[in-house]
Amino acid sequence: MLSRVHQIQFLIKRKLSNLPLRYNVEQLKERSLLRVSGTDVVDYLQGLMTNDINHLSRGIGSIYTMFLNTKGRILFDAILYRTSADSVFLIESDLEAIEIFEKHLKMYRVRRKVDITNVDKELCVYAMFDPRHTESEQSIHEISRELQGLKVPSGDLNEILPETSKTCKMFRDVHMYSDPRVENLGIRLIAPRNVDAHKEMSQLFNVEGGSSQECSYRQLRYTLGVGEGLNDLPMDNSFPLEANCDYLHGISFHKGCYIGQELTARTHHTGVIRKRLMPLYFKHELKSMPEENKIISGGANLGKLRGFVGNVGLALLRIEKASALSEISIGDGIATTSKPFWWPIEAPKERLSMPKS
Repeated sequence: MLSRVHQIQFLIKRKLSNLPLRYNVEQLKERSLLRVSGTDVVDYLQGLMTNDINHLSRGIGSIYTMFLNTKGRILFDAILYRTSADSVFLIESDLEAIEIFEKHLKMYRVRRKVDITNVDKELCVYAMFDPRHTESEQSIHEISRELQGLKVPSGDLNEILPETSKTCKMFRDVHMYSDPRVENLGIRLIAPRNVDAHKEMSQLFNVEGGSSQECSYRQLRYTLGVGEGLNDLPMDNSFPLEANCDYLHGISFHKGCYIGQELTARTHHTGVIRKRLMPLYFKHELKSMPEENKIISGGANLGKLRGFVGNVGLALLRIEKASALSEISIGDGIATTSKPFWWPIEAPKERLSMPKS
């Protein structure tokens, strides 16, 4: 009789035979976790974040969201995870801002029955992804529309892997969540600090890497045009729609009020988003950030560079101007850009030309 692990391996190979041969598992050392729980936690979080927490009660394991200030600017980007316990959630955000985030949440707690705990010393966040997505712009365009991301659970796995939701599975002490933003970002893993998630995933999948490629996940994000954390989304200096939060399934325009909702909703319904985060593909690796991070090409101010790694970067660009250029001069480098495949085709907010009131 097949052992439990062998059963899982057999079913995964049979059901998911079209997936990549190897995965990278990388610990995201710049990410941290808060545990938020209590009888009032659902209504409490609902009034603070851009997405609808009720999605998690409908079988979804995780949702992408943002926490804004009263002027509608981004304070924190986050992934909210459902757990197997009732009224207990994990919030993943930038490690550098996690203490500020904790204070922000406690400030709005008032008299609600909500507990907020920093669990950074207990739990780690990992990403498991297809490394082929980081190779080049050409490889991204070739495979971007294929369903390469790992799907969990697969039907027959329900009988073997303990289930916490339709998009979350647990193997031993490692929780596996489908990334709620873009499928190509792969799987988020949450594991205790005393557990080697790379080793555990090697029991199920053909895993390579570990910590040998520290920047590979960041390179993947930049290749896809996805921002994350304070470096890409400066606190009090970014708007959720410019950060593609709407395209990344991180905003509900049908839920009730939340902090920063008025400007976000008004911009979505009546405005034009002229700038968005977009990927950059450099001909050669950039040596340094341009002065004040500004992108001035052909005398035109196109936007600001948020970061780069290898031959890819991420920038807040004026969509129409940047898309019309075959090449963009950035500091000592030359780059190209394009709208990511996961953007809606001919998004209405880019087509409309609303008259000024």
